[in-house]
Amino acid sequence: MKDGTERLATQAKRILVVEDEPMIRMLLEDMLGELGYTVAAEAAHIEEALEATKNADFDLAILDADLNGQPASPVADALVTRGTPFVFATGYGDVPEPYRAGRC
Repeated sequence: MKDGTERLATQAKRILVVEDEPMIRMLLEDMLGELGYTVAAEAAHIEEALEATKNADFDLAILDADLNGQPASPVADALVTRGTPFVFATGYGDVPEPYRAGRC
């Protein structure tokens, strides 16, 4: 039986990375590549991320909760509408409502 990481890797290969700090974004992209994932698109601003949700081909998104002082809620909302799974990754700040504690 495969563990959860192996199952996820076989199911979702293309990732949207939404992170406003360039060094963190590059580190995340490197880690994903080492795990066998492809970064299908990246964004540092809300507008770029929203454009990616409309035009990029990806299976999963990793969102920074705070993008240049703005909550990433509009991006999360677009991903919910699209039916694409996502996770928030943040070193500070709160996960936007209604996405706290898995209430979406």
